[in-house]
Order: sequence, then structure tokens, then C-alpha cells
Amino acid sequence: MTAITAAAYASLSAGQIASAVRSRSLRAVDVIASALERIERVDPALCAFAEVWGEEALRRAGEVDARVAAGERLPLAGVPIGVKGRRGPRTAGPLLAAGCVPVGATAVPGPGTPWQTWGLGAGGRTVNPWRADRTPGGSSAGSAAAVAAGLVPLATGSDGAGSVRIPAAWCGVVGLKTTNSDRTRLTAPGVLVRHAADAETYWRVLSGDAPRTQGGVTVTAVWSPDLGFADPDPAVVAIARTAVDRLAEAGVVRLIRPSPALRIEDPAPAWLARRSPGADLTAAHRTRAENDRRLDALLAHADLLLTPTTPSPPHGHEGPGERYSTALTWAFNLSGHPAVSIPAGFGPDGCPVGLQIVASHGWEGLLLAVARAAESEAGLRAVIAPLDR
Repeated sequence: MTAITAAAYASLSAGQIASAVRSRSLRAVDVIASALERIERVDPALCAFAEVWGEEALRRAGEVDARVAAGERLPLAGVPIGVKGRRGPRTAGPLLAAGCVPVGATAVPGPGTPWQTWGLGAGGRTVNPWRADRTPGGSSAGSAAAVAAGLVPLATGSDGAGSVRIPAAWCGVVGLKTTNSDRTRLTAPGVLVRHAADAETYWRVLSGDAPRTQGGVTVTAVWSPDLGFADPDPAVVAIARTAVDRLAEAGVVRLIRPSPALRIEDPAPAWLARRSPGADLTAAHRTRAENDRRLDALLAHADLLLTPTTPSPPHGHEGPGERYSTALTWAFNLSGHPAVSIPAGFGPDGCPVGLQIVASHGWEGLLLAVARAAESEAGLRAVIAPLDR
């Protein structure tokens, strides 16, 4: 077995780590020690973690090494993960069974901070790893920042209005929101990674099944810059559209034009009513039903819907003002469709821009296959933020 430096560790995917631990060319305890070393060095400036579970992580890593030595073939053997919030490692049960080792609780908005702005880590507010004067997005702020900075290759999230996809876009990583399994709830579990293949492994572990894909079939897609109601920044739209063109040129998707053009109703009033105790939900139910009808009709003729993930670049820590960063994401919390944000490029401010991909209910496998092809065929991939340079 060989040791691993913290610098070498940061560049590894979850899949590479698990393969090395399974083959016993790396020990899980050495991987976790490197992860903890990198967190100790980088996180004081980033504040991605609210808590770090060093001793427990090393103990769990030793248990993983013992399981591997006993012949268990763990799909995520020795992979360090960040767990959203302070609820503890037990919330990541299926990932623990697969061999993951939780190293800490990632930052979420703290008491008195607006839900749509930033995270609060142990050392203060969580910063965007590409520009410290900008927010990483909320509420899975710490998870996105930790993955983007190479502190962990995988972190859990939850997405109630875009809380995985928005920070994924603004930190330049891959963020998956799964299908809402309970349509009475707005929030669905999700994951943040730098490599789409790692999200596929996460989904296999979480669902217990191999993802459904459309192997051998041309994937068709519809592009919408605004879903028919939003007012996105032209620079963001241009970058996302260039990413779409790269997907098409690489043969990853074939763009088609819907007839009529997609126009859904602004979901903001319906979403906000659903979150307001005692609110009259008549109009909210009507909006959701109409939007569901339009989205289902679109996805009956095209496999995917492509949009910018956010209408604007990351804002400062003072907050977004009157503009919701959720404008292009929360429709799919109401409708329950799975969606993924992938890196699309960088804006004039030096911050990443995301491309959102939406599929029919239960088609996470198709989303992730396209995200993987976007990396390998179109060059739309995450890179580690240079926070520590």
C-alpha cells in the first residue's frame, strides 16, 4: 500500500478512491487522513464545514479497511463525504453501508441568515471558492464549496427550491436533484460532485437499482433560456447556450424546437404559498397542474429540457435583493421532475455558470449519462477552485 498526499487526494474522484481502497493499493485511513489535512489547511478561508468529525472519521475508515479485507466489495469504499447540516452521519445511511466515511457537517444558512443566500461554517460565513466576496448559493452552500475546493469528492444536499442546483452552478460542480418521491413535499435529496460518474454511483446506492438510460437512442433536447417567464442576465444565457451548442456539436444531444414554444407560469407564488402555513392553496394547485401539463407535454416529445441553472451570477454576501436565484429551478420542485446542474463555463466576473438539464420523472439515469457525456465528449467538466493557491 502507498500513502497519499493531501494535494494528490484533492484531484481524485470518488470512483478512483473507491477503486484504490478496494484493490488495497490505498487504505481508507490514509485517504481520510489526507482529507482531514486538506480541510484543516483550506477550510479556515472557505468555512465550508460547520463541524469536522476527525476522530470518528478515522475510526470509521478503519472499519472500512476491515470490511474490505474481509472481502466486502463496497462501491464507495473509503470515500470521504460531507454531510449537509448538523444532523450527523446517520442521515447518510445508504452511503455509509456503501463504504463512505463522513468527515463533517457542511455549512447551511445559520440563525438569522436568509435561506436563499449563504452558509454559516464554524469559522464564519461560507464563501464562494472562486470569489470570496460572492456567495456559494444556498442552502447546500458548504457541500458545494467543499466539493469545488477539493475538500471532499462527494457531499450530500437537499433541494427544496434549487438548494443543490444553485450552489452547484455558482461553485462550478455537478449537482443532482432527484425525483420528488413524495409529491406533497417540495424537497428532494441530492448530491454534489465534481465528476458525473460519482453522481451515478451515488444514485445506484440511493435507489438500489441500475439507472434507466436510453442506450443507443439519440437523446433529444429542447432549449429554453427563460421557461417563458424569467428575465435572466444575457451573459448567463449566452454562456449556457454555448454549452448547449457544444453538447449538440459533440453529438450528446439533438436539439429540437417545441411547438408551441414552452411557456410555463411563474412558479414563485405557488411555491411561496406552499411554504406558508394556512395559505389558500387553490391558485397554487392550479398553477402546478397547468405547469405539470405543459412540462409533461414537452417531455413526451423531447427527452430533456435545457435551461440556465440560475438567472444571474452569484451575488455578494449582502443578499440577492429582490431577485430570486431560484427563478429557473423551483418549478421542478413543484413538478417533481429530476434535474441536474452541470458546469457550463465562466462569466465575466470569474465565477462559474451552470446548465440545468431536466428529465421525466424517474429518469435520473438519463440525466447522469448525459452529464457524463458532457464531460467526456463536450469538455463541460468541473475543475478544482484555486482557493489555496
